Amino acid sequence: MRQNLQTGAAGERLRPVDLARAHGLSTQAVRNYEEAGVLPAAGRTPSGYRVYTPLHAAALGAFLALLPGHGHRTASEILRAVHRGAPEEAFALIAASHAQLLEDRRTLRAVESALRDLEPVPAPKGGTLFVGPLAHQLGVRPATLRKWEAAGLVRPRRDPRTGYRVYDEAAVRDARLAHQLRRGGHLLHQIAPLLSQVREAGGLEPLADTLHTWHTRLTGRGRTLLSGAAELEAYLRAREEPARDA
Repeated sequence: MRQNLQTGAAGERLRPVDLARAHGLSTQAVRNYEEAGVLPAAGRTPSGYRVYTPLHAAALGAFLALLPGHGHRTASEILRAVHRGAPEEAFALIAASHAQLLEDRRTLRAVESALRDLEPVPAPKGGTLFVGPLAHQLGVRPATLRKWEAAGLVRPRRDPRTGYRVYDEAAVRDARLAHQLRRGGHLLHQIAPLLSQVREAGGLEPLADTLHTWHTRLTGRGRTLLSGAAELEAYLRAREEPARDA
């Protein structure tokens, strides 16, 4: 098996520069990937130069295909698991990435549902609400609003004379959206990034573009996970061929 790894099924030998050029990498990057276990160990010439094969090229192609969907760390761990003979560990890592994508899709659906169900915010009398009236309107305790503030979900200003929290229209909007998402079972740390997007978008209406981008990003991630799995399967089959031919 070791000999097959060095020479390849057809005896083709590749230099580090051959792998590097084919994938738009530097030769040092190829060497680094080998040292990190992303590539199987290369053979050596009598003078000590590395010798790669089409199997190494397939490993590199699989890693680069896994990279967009899984990230550098997980993609590296997947290939390292394969190379130490632990394919089940590699498959578990792949499954975890798919599970995360599914969770992200659920979050997006929950966000869209919360936005659909969000009733128009009545204009506060005088343009603002204090913590007590807003808590009553939402059916929560004032302490809950203060907890949301500490988590960065809402950003009331302070009345300069009394020091009381004052919620303007944007702060009321954020509190109502946070309330909807909490009722949907989302945690505070999951809600905070969404509300940051609402603020950056300038409100709920412009957020439609953000949600469309979010959909596009998740779809793209799903496709990259599929293409990465296909390249990995091709590499696994290539690794099995020398063993069947032996």
